[in-house]
Amino acid sequence: MHVAVFSQYHTNPDCPATSRHYTLLAHLAKTHRVTLLTTPAWKGQRLTREFPWVPEGVEIREAAIPYENKMGPARRALAFAQYAAWAVREGLRIDKPDVIWGISTPLTAAWAAAQVARWRRVPWVFEVQDLWPAFPIAMGAVPTALARQQLYRMEKRLYQSARHILPLSPDMTRYVTDLGIPADKVMTVLNGTDLDLAARATPEAVEKLRQAQSLAGKRVILYAGTFGRANDIPTLVAAAEAVAAENSDAVWVFLGHGFFEPLVATAAARWPGRIRLVGGLARHEVFAWFALADVSVVSFLGLPVLDANSPAKLYDSLAVGTPVVVTNAGWTKALVEKHACGWYVSAGDARALAARLSELLRSPEQLDAAGRNGRTLASQEFDRRQLAAQVQQILEAAAQ
Repeated sequence: MHVAVFSQYHTNPDCPATSRHYTLLAHLAKTHRVTLLTTPAWKGQRLTREFPWVPEGVEIREAAIPYENKMGPARRALAFAQYAAWAVREGLRIDKPDVIWGISTPLTAAWAAAQVARWRRVPWVFEVQDLWPAFPIAMGAVPTALARQQLYRMEKRLYQSARHILPLSPDMTRYVTDLGIPADKVMTVLNGTDLDLAARATPEAVEKLRQAQSLAGKRVILYAGTFGRANDIPTLVAAAEAVAAENSDAVWVFLGHGFFEPLVATAAARWPGRIRLVGGLARHEVFAWFALADVSVVSFLGLPVLDANSPAKLYDSLAVGTPVVVTNAGWTKALVEKHACGWYVSAGDARALAARLSELLRSPEQLDAAGRNGRTLASQEFDRRQLAAQVQQILEAAAQ
């Protein structure tokens, strides 16, 4: 079977990114021909050279279209349009696939997949990583009513034309079926995590990191991920400063980069040693930091559309036995409460977040129990190698 994959942003475990599809593509390429249509936007951000850029057996076609998180809405929209136009042209040139796998975000990548599928008369599968256009609209990135209306119409047509739809969370699945899409063509496939990489965070590796970072005897709170507009970083910084003011043994580590990096850097300078800014790390290196932490924070703005998110940092933290505090009232809140592997604090409430974290740091037994529960859950339900097998079965069924 020949699978054509439309994904604007390809990353590998050498990048400071989740690299979900690297694992999925590696699994698929063991038994099928895979052609990836993407861009090298992340290639220049590789921090190590431990992994090949694409898994063995994957054929790659790349369009030189720049993209970075700091781009404004207009520049992003141009990059999305450029990729979509190139992907349609390239998709019509490659050997005819048996099935097409279109990965959104952005929505335009899925649109390109749908166009090639229509012209080449093959089925396509739509993976929904984020709810587009609802997300950019909620963030104010689509200013005109006409543009919003057109994007919602495009979204509905794409759901209707896809043979199968793969949302990354139960709330995303509910959103799709609430639009009238038949439930039997929609299947939740969680974001998941890389348990083989998580296994590298051995006690010896974590202790080595602790000593290197002068964190012996410290209680560590970790935020690892993008410092983006949707991540409610100002609230985290305010909470971090509140914790720093009352607890000399607590260290809040911000690991990553993005729009609010200057704000984090200013707080770190104001509270040296108690608030730390660590730059982005390669995917395979972040697990030791999660394992080092006593608790991690998974935060987003308090917008309903963000309640549906399926954040990699949630899975990564639980995989190494570190419990999480989430700030969205959607499925992640239900998950951590059901499995007793974390806690919920309302988005935007820095005082409540600081109070909860300070309370947890005084209860190591509670943290340990929640961490054990999270590790068990991750091993049972979040293994990307198992999720890759599910995706492969769906692609094979669509092709048949």
